[in-house]
Amino acid sequence: MSDQIKSYDAAISRIEEIVALLESGEKGMDELSELVKEASNLVNQCKEKLRSTEEEINQALNNN
Repeated sequence: MSDQIKSYDAAISRIEEIVALLESGEKGMDELSELVKEASNLVNQCKEKLRSTEEEINQALNNN
């Protein structure tokens, strides 16, 4: 999976997939580590997207 997800919804979907994989207990230790790293990166991307969206909304509201 690429480092940059194009949309917030795609990132959330991938995080949900990773959670399901982690909960299944079917992955080996090496795969678990990579999945957790990927999920962490996706969570950070989602946080940044939410932060920037909140900023845009606040700017739009303050300009009216």
